[in-house]
Amino acid sequence: MTEYQVIDRQEDFATAAESLARGHGPVAVDVERASGFRYSQRAYLVQVFRRGAGLFLFDPPPIGDFSALQAAIGEVEWVLHAASQDLPSLRELDLSPVTIFDTELAARLLGHERVGLGAVVESTLGISLAKAHSAADWSTRPLPQSWLEYAALDVAHLIDVRDALVEELQEQHKTEIAAEEFAAVLERLPKPPREDPWRRLSGLHTVRGRQSLAVAKELWSAREDFARAEDVSPGRLVPDRSLVAAIRANPKTKRELGALKDFTGRASRTQLDRWWEAIERGRATEVLPPERIQSDTLPPPRAWIDRNPAADARLKTARPRVEEIAEALGMPTENLLTPDTLRRLAWSPPEPIDEGSIAEALLAAHARRWQIAHTAQVIASAFVDSVQTVETTAENSS
Repeated sequence: MTEYQVIDRQEDFATAAESLARGHGPVAVDVERASGFRYSQRAYLVQVFRRGAGLFLFDPPPIGDFSALQAAIGEVEWVLHAASQDLPSLRELDLSPVTIFDTELAARLLGHERVGLGAVVESTLGISLAKAHSAADWSTRPLPQSWLEYAALDVAHLIDVRDALVEELQEQHKTEIAAEEFAAVLERLPKPPREDPWRRLSGLHTVRGRQSLAVAKELWSAREDFARAEDVSPGRLVPDRSLVAAIRANPKTKRELGALKDFTGRASRTQLDRWWEAIERGRATEVLPPERIQSDTLPPPRAWIDRNPAADARLKTARPRVEEIAEALGMPTENLLTPDTLRRLAWSPPEPIDEGSIAEALLAAHARRWQIAHTAQVIASAFVDSVQTVETTAENSS
């Protein structure tokens, strides 16, 4: 087991940062959150390893200011596994890399069958990692020793894994591809907030009527506000199914709400006034939400043949050709081109349909240049060929 230090004081933190600054080569970084337990996605442990410096476990709440660590390693390549998951939490601490190497993404591009950290460590180094605490509540204090050992192992081998994957990328001539993908992860903007996030309530499709939807919105907002204030995952206060059950039961009084056996959750009774007030607000409001909101979501492909036969033909012609390219490259199709990108192109292609217009459309959809180089001409040809499919189908129908 690699030795490590747990840092929870600014004095020790400054010393660790100095040590990391004196290290050499890339730096391995990982984050542990309390997803499913806490409202926030803040980091409750940051693990860092660098050759020549050692392995450190930083406890963010008592440390607070991480500027010394950013100064120590900010310009160095950071090695992360599934970087898109950890970067938001790191950025909350003002920790932000200039360049990264994502071992999970590299493994995908290389065609590894399994890309979880344990699987990649095993396939590259022959070392087996126990993944016993990945879903733990990392806001727990003090952290059990077994959890800390697990967390340390998440970065202890990451530099060696990176070095092995670098060699594989070179052998498969995918070094530049990986570099483009890593840069895209760093540059990716967070998704804008949903217009009506309350509509994601599980089971909301069973609720009928705009007034009932107004009650759903108020209940969701009340739970969200309380969860944020308490820093607790909303579903741990009152599950979605309980909110929906309360809406459908349409209780006449607060007592009736409290008597509902399907209205469960640790805050369902202790915060009964809060939920009842939300229900009353929803019932009283005259600003009612629409039954449905307009969305740019495409219909499911199985419906295309009736709703947009030309698009159906384009998709059915292009998809297997893109899959063939991915197979030849030895990577999953979704890493070559996301299914949604291809579907949107097929549904509403640019005019005229040629390699140049398809390339521009792919670039606008945030496809990387290597993806465009491999797919634009193939997609354009497939879309043109699909016209013959539509014409043949029409002739056979007449």
